[in-house]
Amino acid sequence: MPPRPRRSYDQFCAAARALDAVGDRWTLLIVRELLLGPRRYTDLHADLPGVSTDVLASRLKDLEQSGLATRRRLPPPAAAYVYELTGRGRELTPVLRALAAWGAPELAERRPTDAVRAHWFALPLLDAVALEEGLVELSLEEGDFHVRRGSDGAVSYGDGPAPDEPDARMTLDAGTAVELGRGTLSVADGVRGGRIAVTGDGPLAKALRDG
Repeated sequence: MPPRPRRSYDQFCAAARALDAVGDRWTLLIVRELLLGPRRYTDLHADLPGVSTDVLASRLKDLEQSGLATRRRLPPPAAAYVYELTGRGRELTPVLRALAAWGAPELAERRPTDAVRAHWFALPLLDAVALEEGLVELSLEEGDFHVRRGSDGAVSYGDGPAPDEPDARMTLDAGTAVELGRGTLSVADGVRGGRIAVTGDGPLAKALRDG
């Protein structure tokens, strides 16, 4: 089946061209999920409550068509198909981080209809918790996620517990995570106020506790 024609703003403008590729509803949230790493379609659908199967499939095809994501089959025994971002797709990371920072003030109050996943807090918390090279595991009532700063300074994150022994473990609640993301609370102040527990003996844990 030939790719469906894409709508365009038909403007010779960098912002318009970018929105041609990622401006449709749900597209950037799909990118947010793929920043976790390769994801199965069922995983994406589960972590994007409210998206229809037709819209999700269509947006994934658009991302493939734009060269922002690819689909591949995992080797046995998994033998499942996963979607993952290309290098070009991962270049959207600062865009998502900027959107998260801009939108953080809107999280003053959680609405009764709001879904929540622990890893949704990762983007706004990257600067707050990735202070030093190493791996941080964060635990909320809603679940766990982890953040890693590499030796080159690059920061990445993933859903669930840390894949290796973390250099620091943080325990906090969603309200505290929102304040950290908004920049109205530091990790060190949260520790001193008894709102955040940080365990670990290395430089990263010490930097988190001491600020």
